[in-house]
Amino acid sequence: MAEISGNFLYAAFILYLVATFFFGGAIKDKQGAEEKKQNKWAKLAIFITILGFAAQIGYFITRWIAAGHAPVSNLFEFTTFFGMMLVGAFILIYFLYKTPALGLFALPISLLIIAYASMFPREISPLIPALQSDWLHIHVTTAAAGQSILAISFVAAIIYLVKFVDQTHASKRTFWLEVIMFTLVSTIGFVIITSSFAAMDYKANFDWVDKKGAADKQEYNLPALVGPHEGKLIESDRLEPLVNMPAIINAKKLNTVIWSTGAGLVLYGLIRLITRRRVAALIKPIVKNVNLSLLDEISYRSVLIGFPIFTLGALVFAMIWAQVAWTRFWGWDPKEVWALITWLFYAAFLHLRMSKGWQGEKSAWLAVIGFAIMIFNLIFVNLVIAGLHSYA
Repeated sequence: MAEISGNFLYAAFILYLVATFFFGGAIKDKQGAEEKKQNKWAKLAIFITILGFAAQIGYFITRWIAAGHAPVSNLFEFTTFFGMMLVGAFILIYFLYKTPALGLFALPISLLIIAYASMFPREISPLIPALQSDWLHIHVTTAAAGQSILAISFVAAIIYLVKFVDQTHASKRTFWLEVIMFTLVSTIGFVIITSSFAAMDYKANFDWVDKKGAADKQEYNLPALVGPHEGKLIESDRLEPLVNMPAIINAKKLNTVIWSTGAGLVLYGLIRLITRRRVAALIKPIVKNVNLSLLDEISYRSVLIGFPIFTLGALVFAMIWAQVAWTRFWGWDPKEVWALITWLFYAAFLHLRMSKGWQGEKSAWLAVIGFAIMIFNLIFVNLVIAGLHSYA
C-alpha cells in the first residue's frame, strides 16, 4: 500500500507539471478567434490540475490506510499535505475568478513544496503517544487548509508585484522582489543537492548528547558543515563539521538549511551570470496581460477565506488538543508562538486593508510578508529550533 501511495504522489507531480505548461499557453496574448483556443488551453490545464489533485488525494488515502493514521505526523507528510491543499485552494479560487496566470505560479510553488517534502524521510512510522489522538487530523489538516488558502494570497501578490514593479532600474522594490525569487531558486537548489547526495547514498553518523544529557546517535545525509552537540563523527572518510551546535539547535536540520542556502546562491548566481537580468525581470513578460485589480481582489479574498480556517485549525483546535495532551492550553512552545505571530499578522493585514485602505502594492507586500512568516514557521522553526513540535 505504501508503494501505491508513492505512485499516486508521483503521478500528481507529473500532472501538475504538465498543467503548468498548459496554463502558460493559456495566458499568451491572443486576439479574435484565437481567444477560443486560449480558453481551450485553460480548460485543459484546469482539467489536468484536477486529475493531479485527485491523484494526490489517492496518495493521501492510501498512505492513511497503510499507516493507520492521518499522514500528517512528520515533516514529509505535513509538507506534502500542505502542497496538496495549496492546489485545492487554487482550484477553488480559479473557478471563482478564471485567471490562468494564477495557475502558472501556484502550481510551480506547489511542485517546489512537494519536491521539498520528498527530500525528508518518507518511511511510515508509528505515532508517538502525544500524537495518538483524533485531534491530529482535526488540528493539522485544518491548519494546513487555512495556510494553503492564505498562500494563494501570496501567489496573487507575487504576480501583482512582478508586473507592477519597474525593473528598468534598481530600487528597494526590485531588491526585495529578487529576495523572494532567490528563496524560490534556493528551494530548487535544495532539491538538486539533496537528490545528488541521495543518489550517492551519502551517510555520516555521529555520537552526540541531546539537551537532556542523554547519549544518542544521529545520521546525516548531507556533509556536516555543522555538527550536533558534543558530536563525534564515527566514519573517518566523512567531512568533519566546522562547528558543533548547542543541544537546543537541531544541528542536522540546520545543516540542511545551510546547504539549501548555499545551493540557492550557486544556482541563482548562474542564472544571473547567464541571463544578465534579475529573475523577476525574466518573468515579467509572462504576466504583461494580467489585470492588477483582479489580482489585488484575489489576494484579499484569499485572506478573507483562509484567515478564519487558520484561526480554527492553528489556534482553537491546537489549544484544545494541547489541553488534552499536555493539560495546558498554551505553553510558549516555538511552534505555538509562531502560529500566534502568523495569526496576529493576518489580523493586522485585514485591519489595514479594511480600515486604512491599504490596497494594491501595499497589500501585495503584506501578503508576501505573511507567506514568509508561514514558511519560516514551516522550515526554520521545524528544522532548527528544538521544541515540543520537533517531531514534525
